[in-house]
Amino acid sequence: MRLQGLVCIITGGGSGIGRGAAVTMAQEGATVVIIGRTESKLDAVKAEVAAAGGTAVSYTLDVADYDAVEQMAADALDKFGRIDVLVNNAGHSSTHRHILDTPPSEIRSVIDSNLMGTFFCTKAVVPTMMEAKAGTIINVSSLAGVNPGPFSGFAYGAAKAAVINFTEFLNVDLRNTGIRASVVVPGEVATPILDDRPIPPNAAARQMMVDVDETSAVILLIATLPQRSNIPELIIRPTMFRDMASEIVGVDS
Repeated sequence: MRLQGLVCIITGGGSGIGRGAAVTMAQEGATVVIIGRTESKLDAVKAEVAAAGGTAVSYTLDVADYDAVEQMAADALDKFGRIDVLVNNAGHSSTHRHILDTPPSEIRSVIDSNLMGTFFCTKAVVPTMMEAKAGTIINVSSLAGVNPGPFSGFAYGAAKAAVINFTEFLNVDLRNTGIRASVVVPGEVATPILDDRPIPPNAAARQMMVDVDETSAVILLIATLPQRSNIPELIIRPTMFRDMASEIVGVDS
């Protein structure tokens, strides 16, 4: 198994891409540490991992709470003696998409979950990785950070653009430490976050999107590369372009 003996922290591990990454990495032998805000979702993923013969522990916390994140990292290090991989996946979009109708509290929530959480979790694990002279940080961004538009909204797109920039910064800031940073930039992925759109895509539309399994496979590929190699950025998008006209009407109305 390609991740045997490694410890992987995965934020947003209770659903979607985080759940998929946790199950996939555990199947490859990793001990997975899953983080999220909803205990029941984390418990369900732990049970899924255990049923497949893997090992998972969970922490119910908000990734924008630095003290809680730092305590989690310290506790994981105390339990397992190492932290090898961090997958910064936590994040959500906003119900509102336009600058004038989005409440400040909603803007802050989106920035906190997608960007501040990525900053804080990275800051918490880097000292351990530097001491080990090895580590992999995988940040999950979005094509919304490259191509802003009404589907993602301004706050989500700006946060995901910053995640791409932050990944580039890490590879400069941590050069020759043995730590590598990679950003995964998915197009539309069929996850629960789509339910936040003004008109959520129907089942037929979701069948045309990238699936969680494919995204998890990409995360696994990056994590299992020999430590001497890195994929700084990897884009994954649907092969087919779907008609989104009716959903645009819903966003603009």
